[in-house]
Amino acid sequence: MAGLSGGRPRRDLDPVVSGPTATAGVFGELREQLTGAAHEFGGDAVSGILSGLVDDVDRALREELEIFPVCHHSPASALAMARRLHDKRPSVIYLELCEDLAPLLGELRNCRLPVALQAFASELDGFPAAWAPLSVVAPITEASAEYQAISYALDTPGVELVLVDRSTDHVFQWNPREETADDPETSGNEVEEDGALHGDSVGVEIGDLRPRFAELEAHLLHHGKVRHWSEWWDQYVEQPLTGAGYDTYRQVMVLIGGLFRRLRPEGDVRRELDENRERYMWTRMREHLAATGTDPSECLYVCGAFHAASRVEQFGLASDAEPLDITPRTSTRWQYGLIPSSHSAIEAQFGLASGSVSIAAATWAKAVKRSGVKPFRLEGQRGAAKPSKRPAKGPVEGPEKGKAAGPGGDPPVADRLSGFLASPPALDDLDEAELLGWCVDIVRLARRNGYMASTADAIAVFETSVLLAGMRGRARPTPYDFQDAAITCIEKDAVPGRRDVRRLCEILLGGDRIGQVGYESLPPLARDVLDRLEPLGLDLEKRTIQRALLDLNASPELVPCSELLWVLRRLLPDDAVRPIMGSRELGERSIQESWDLAIGRNQRALVELGYEGVTVEQVLEQRLRRAVHDPKATAAVALRAVEDAVLYLGGHRIAGELGARAVELLAAERTVDDAPEVLRRIRRLLAHYRATEPELPGWCQSFVTAGYAHYCTLLPTAFVDEDTGVRQVAAMLGFLFGMESLALSLGCDHAQLELAVRQSHPEAPAKVALLWAAKSQLGLMPLAELRERCDELLANPLVVPSFPHYMSGFVQALEPAPTLAPLVVEVMSKAFGRLPDEVLLPWLPQLITTLRKHARELVPVLVREAARTFPATLDGVDSWVPPWERSAPPAAHAASAPAGSGPVPALMAGNPAACDAVATLLGHPAEWAATASGADEEVNALVGRHPDGPAAVAALLTA
Repeated sequence: MAGLSGGRPRRDLDPVVSGPTATAGVFGELREQLTGAAHEFGGDAVSGILSGLVDDVDRALREELEIFPVCHHSPASALAMARRLHDKRPSVIYLELCEDLAPLLGELRNCRLPVALQAFASELDGFPAAWAPLSVVAPITEASAEYQAISYALDTPGVELVLVDRSTDHVFQWNPREETADDPETSGNEVEEDGALHGDSVGVEIGDLRPRFAELEAHLLHHGKVRHWSEWWDQYVEQPLTGAGYDTYRQVMVLIGGLFRRLRPEGDVRRELDENRERYMWTRMREHLAATGTDPSECLYVCGAFHAASRVEQFGLASDAEPLDITPRTSTRWQYGLIPSSHSAIEAQFGLASGSVSIAAATWAKAVKRSGVKPFRLEGQRGAAKPSKRPAKGPVEGPEKGKAAGPGGDPPVADRLSGFLASPPALDDLDEAELLGWCVDIVRLARRNGYMASTADAIAVFETSVLLAGMRGRARPTPYDFQDAAITCIEKDAVPGRRDVRRLCEILLGGDRIGQVGYESLPPLARDVLDRLEPLGLDLEKRTIQRALLDLNASPELVPCSELLWVLRRLLPDDAVRPIMGSRELGERSIQESWDLAIGRNQRALVELGYEGVTVEQVLEQRLRRAVHDPKATAAVALRAVEDAVLYLGGHRIAGELGARAVELLAAERTVDDAPEVLRRIRRLLAHYRATEPELPGWCQSFVTAGYAHYCTLLPTAFVDEDTGVRQVAAMLGFLFGMESLALSLGCDHAQLELAVRQSHPEAPAKVALLWAAKSQLGLMPLAELRERCDELLANPLVVPSFPHYMSGFVQALEPAPTLAPLVVEVMSKAFGRLPDEVLLPWLPQLITTLRKHARELVPVLVREAARTFPATLDGVDSWVPPWERSAPPAAHAASAPAGSGPVPALMAGNPAACDAVATLLGHPAEWAATASGADEEVNALVGRHPDGPAAVAALLTA
């Protein structure tokens, strides 16, 4: 077992024989009866089990340290605990709970139950990093024996409460995460809604009492005529023991614990863990008794009934076995706090039936009222019901009032087990007033939720509840009988609203009570957040969604609240802080904002933030640093961290540190998968700094130069690599061409880019088109040649099927070379006009998805160019001629333009009136140079007017 050393080899302890008392004593008659019945009906195997159960009870009751067996969230256990504490008044209570959670117990008085004690660790030392974060929760409800013990110990002077179970660190040392998924006791089921308060935390509970043998549980459910284990436990254990005395309760609970302990499958993986926990607890109790010298008769050991029937060699104070060699904790730094819990979260955490914890809470309240026992409650407890001043009705104690089991001056132990097992449970009389109230209330709730229920349905629910209870062997209908009857009588084919009848019954019988951690018990960060948001005038501890309206111009004092809300938006779950109006981007600041705040509903997330720092700004800074130094961090991650630092922290120091890390990550990258995101973020950051700073930060300059050299180096490989997509190569070219002017001003060499392009030889059509666009941008391929190549591809029937791939490359080329937009529109128009449908139609979805995915970068360029190219009206479509198909204008000046003079002289010659008007406006004579056809005559006329000119030029050339 990981985390243990010096452990003894496990031995089979089932056939326990404890000397003479194993065959005689208080339970001798019961043992003889069971043994005789077993020999007659089941043989030696059954006889050994039944005799062993009696031995377990006898051994637990003879122990010098009084053992109090409990079941988790059990009203009967809580009621018996309250009775025993009033009678015995122990000075030391040993409680089965993780020992390092003890400092949190005093904070329970500031909370509204149920809440959960939590140990949390995000930075691990001694555990695999993949396990992070580690979280352990221990839910506490008012209807539990552990809460009674905690309340008594904390509010009674001179009483010491000692937690003796293994630490939370040992929870993971002994039971790794790979095993916890199959462990009902410590499993952390991640659920969508009900278990969201606990998340994926590992749960620990006091008194896990459930059969570990699946066939045994199925047998009990079948013959008990119940649906699930919670209902069986309520009918056959909770109800009979609620009114029983302490002796009966204690003996029955140990008997059940021994039964489940003995009847478990071979090779149970939890056996070794359970035994090591028992050794751990007995070792801690012995150490405390030896250190303090406390009289064991003044102590009480509260543990699960399963552990009360323990048979480890360290059991009992009289045992001479060596104590467990407890290994030290790891260096993991654990944080401790309280988080809100709920009945549904507890049910989801530990695999209980839906509504069972709520029913247990209602049973507890009813049992307290009937028994007259005054329960213990922490002084100042939030949400606790005030005790009634009227005297309680009914017996104060159970059948054996005033008799308490245990050594050290208590009355001698009596055999209460034989009578309990021999006599059938007493049937309660039908409580018509209670049942009628349930029936009337469920009909009222059903009508509110859209059901067409009436008084007749209430009567039907009443009669069906009584009928079901009679069929199941009980005179008084239980909440489970009432729930089944309501579903049968009210539920129709469809649920008209969000809640079905089963959920309405749970609400009626107590509802899903949700706890809350009080302000005084919150970590400093959570209190700081609530204090800083106080100017909003909202009660943020409520679980409702509240709307906050911020007019930042009219109320400048709300600006700090806005800043904090944006930081919380970055750190908390999406539904905790949700902006309705307003945005936060580089270069933008909202004038008015509207927020939906559900911080009270996400109190657990806020508490866990408090484990990481004192303020939310500190937590965000730490998370950004961890993100950029993570082994899997990339340059894109670092640039996002820089952007978040500028947006939420506003500091140059942290942004410069993260930016320097981005430069290191970019230089170390060997792939270009994140090139599009890198390009988008560095463009945004450069635009921000150019608008707000006198000069670019040093890390920005380093990033541009490093990126220029880095992408030039990887460009030839990216062009031929099949795993590198067209979008990534286009982003690389966009970085190189878009940042070239800045990179050259910082000392980079343009020859790097030209050499990289010349060395690229792609084969994929899309990348070939990208390469042509890059060459055209560099001037290595004239636009006329590029157009000619595209026309050749369209004219080649062998290439036509792959021409859409070339088009995809040209579309992506708009990122690095937006000046090619006219050519892309031209080529796309030609493709739509010439390609056959069998080639064009399969390509259209790819084109649409590409444009949709990159709409921000590509679509505006294409739309602007298309608007400039195509006619704006429907009437102009019939007479429209594409620009690339128009012939030269027939004007005289245009026809006589010199060959090779270019499009601008031809345009001017084709429109002489416009040129003359411009010349007159500027004050110049409207004189035109001679055309190519009259060049010789013009030269001769010029030489005739200036005969000395040619002679001077000839003399100069011969000198």
